[in-house]
Amino acid sequence: MPHTPRISRRELLRGAALVPVAGALGACATPAAPPAASTSAAPVATSAANPFGVAADKPLEVWIFDGGFGQDYATNIHQPLFKSKYPGVEIKHNATKEITKILQPRFAGGNPPEVIDNSGAQFIDFGALSQDGQLQDLTPLLDAPSWDDPNVKVRDTIDQSVIDIGQYDGKFSVLGYVNYIYGIWYSQKVFRDNGWQIPKTWDEFIALCETVKKSGKMAPFTYAGKFPQYLYEPLLTMAAKIGGNEVLVNIDNLEDGAWTAEAMKTAATAWAEVGAKYLMEGTTGLDHVQTQTAQNKYKVAMLPSASWLENEQKTTTPADFEYGVFPIPDVTGSDKLPYGTLHTQPGENFIVSARSPHPQAGLEYLRAMLSKKAAGDFSALVRTVTAVKGATEGREISPGVTSATKAVTNAGANTVYYRWFNWYGPLKDEAIAATGELMSGGLTPDKYLERIQKKADEIKNDSSIKKYQRQ
Repeated sequence: MPHTPRISRRELLRGAALVPVAGALGACATPAAPPAASTSAAPVATSAANPFGVAADKPLEVWIFDGGFGQDYATNIHQPLFKSKYPGVEIKHNATKEITKILQPRFAGGNPPEVIDNSGAQFIDFGALSQDGQLQDLTPLLDAPSWDDPNVKVRDTIDQSVIDIGQYDGKFSVLGYVNYIYGIWYSQKVFRDNGWQIPKTWDEFIALCETVKKSGKMAPFTYAGKFPQYLYEPLLTMAAKIGGNEVLVNIDNLEDGAWTAEAMKTAATAWAEVGAKYLMEGTTGLDHVQTQTAQNKYKVAMLPSASWLENEQKTTTPADFEYGVFPIPDVTGSDKLPYGTLHTQPGENFIVSARSPHPQAGLEYLRAMLSKKAAGDFSALVRTVTAVKGATEGREISPGVTSATKAVTNAGANTVYYRWFNWYGPLKDEAIAATGELMSGGLTPDKYLERIQKKADEIKNDSSIKKYQRQ
């Protein structure tokens, strides 16, 4: 489930010129005033049971990214729950792998759908959507009574990181529904059968790669060569572990020299060695599913991914495979963050379109999604953890989710994240291309980081691109 837009912000904004309707995502990058929630639907009386004023007979259009989690959770869990309270609201369900291609013209034409799972390889640039006033302010959702208990606000039922990371222009406007837990994934059965131990230092990791390589049983390591963001994730996490969280904060804030910091050089050098010595043959030409399936076929021992992996691979994973995940090992002996530090980040990002015909229903749909039943059923169905607190309590969960949940518990407060990839589409495109070159030997670590830094500097100095600040 790669998460990279195939379209830059400038291309996104220019793309509106193909649509003969002025306005949304137009060629001018001047931010539009965000529309009020009530401007595109006739006012309906609100109440504790209907906090946003959903019109009982007005349709609701929902678009789901049809990726690693599929779409059954929407049609079988979320939508029936919504309909149980609003039977007269027709839900127009749709699913696609090409969010930008299908829906960007809808935004440009001024007729976007209410709810979008803006995820996958072709998600629409959130920064551009925010800059053009397309994102509905979800703050009223946070302050509404939760679906389960009218005495508890929605904001008190979800992880705080969801609220922090979902902020654009100071407003909560993107709901990360899933708690993505990143790390190095492996088969617990394979490690147990071969007596391989989880490496806790980078020297131990390299020694393990040597052991696996010399065994002749499988390759040590792979990643989605066609989608190198799978590899820059552990690289950035390693840099944060070495140099502290400020490494990622500086990158997010486009600080001078952030990409070429010493911690980044150390991390890039470490992963370049893996690329040179320990990759499964043919890695650079394979996508995420192909490399993950190779792991299921016991052709490779380890790969970087996140907690969507287990569900994404459910049709090819042997019954006794037992997915597990371990964190980036200690690197220097004096890393600023301790062993067990994890990159965790809300994902599977849902938005409500501010200019849709019925945004009130969009807000209510998200409120239903955030109920314990909806979140718990989702976790059981797609083998992952949502942002809703305690949603998996009392439920039997899979080996991968169990391992990831344990890793998060062990990490405690030592979790990191970054936001630049959602804020600045062109920077993400450059980082993806450069990381592929690093891992294939086309760029030295220094040249790799200089290339990305150059793009970051260009964005910083481009007054047409809205800038975001992270504390």
